[in-house]
Formats: sequence, C-alpha cells, structure tokens
Amino acid sequence: MLTTSSIKTMKKGGAFYEKARKIVEKVKARGSLRLAGVRRAEVEVRGRTYVVKVVGWSTELKESQSGKLRLRIKITAEVDGVLREYVITYGRYGKLNAVLGFARARADAPGGREEDAKRIAALIKALTGEEPSIIRRNGKIKEIKYTRRHLDGLGKYAELTDVVRKWLDKL
Repeated sequence: MLTTSSIKTMKKGGAFYEKARKIVEKVKARGSLRLAGVRRAEVEVRGRTYVVKVVGWSTELKESQSGKLRLRIKITAEVDGVLREYVITYGRYGKLNAVLGFARARADAPGGREEDAKRIAALIKALTGEEPSIIRRNGKIKEIKYTRRHLDGLGKYAELTDVVRKWLDKL
C-alpha cells in the first residue's frame, strides 16, 4: 500500500515516484472540500468576474428512457446576485461511451439565455476550476457541455463524492 511516507522514501524524480505522488494527492483531494464552504468565490469567465455563492444542492440517479443510468446534480446558487437552481445531467454517450454532462440555459432567466449560460459557466468554473463549453446552434445557445474533468472536479466535494463514485461504479 502506498502512503505519503513510503513515497517520500522513493527516489525523487523517477517516473514511478511522480505517478504514485499524483495518485496519493488525488485520493487526498477527493471529498476534502465542502459545497457549503463556497460562500463568496470570485471567478473570471470570458473577461468578466462573477461572484458565486452556493446555497443548496441535491443529486439523484435516474434511469433514462433508453434504460441508461443518468446522474442529475442540482445546485442552487447565487451568481452575481441571481439566485437560481442549475441542473446538470450526466450520462454515457457515443460509441466510446464517454462521460458527458449537459445543462440548458433558460430564456426566462434575467438577461436571457446568453447571461444564464455565462452564470452557469461561472458556477462550474468556481467549483471545478474548469470552464465548460457553451454549445451554439445557428448563433444561439443550445446547451452547456461538461466533461469527465468537470465531474471529477465536482466529486471533490464531500456532499457529491459518494453519489459520483456510485454512478461511475454502476457504468
């Protein structure tokens, strides 16, 4: 079993040492953060700074019409003074069975779809450090796309760790 002390005794600079160090750091980080601790995070998205405060969250595992298991993460947050529930649905897609998540920007949100998409991107960047892709069709925002990196970033929060791990294990 690898521990921090056993890694320190290995020869520094070796490939095995670096790989082992990364694994230990990743395990340490999992579940170490709290969503409740995100009170006033400032993040820059597309040249503008947003202030993010997480108010609540919930998760659910649900079977889709095709029979595949989906992970739905709902995060209630105040982003630049706009309080709203943001919903991300993760599933497996394509021939490669890739882990992808999607969210929809709402037209009835203050500022319309464009501003809502930027607020969603700011929330996820504040939580994961990674900005999601905003998918456009015919010049209009269709949806926001999340990758496995975003899911791994969300999995670092203690409130989401178990459900993310459970969903990934069932795939």
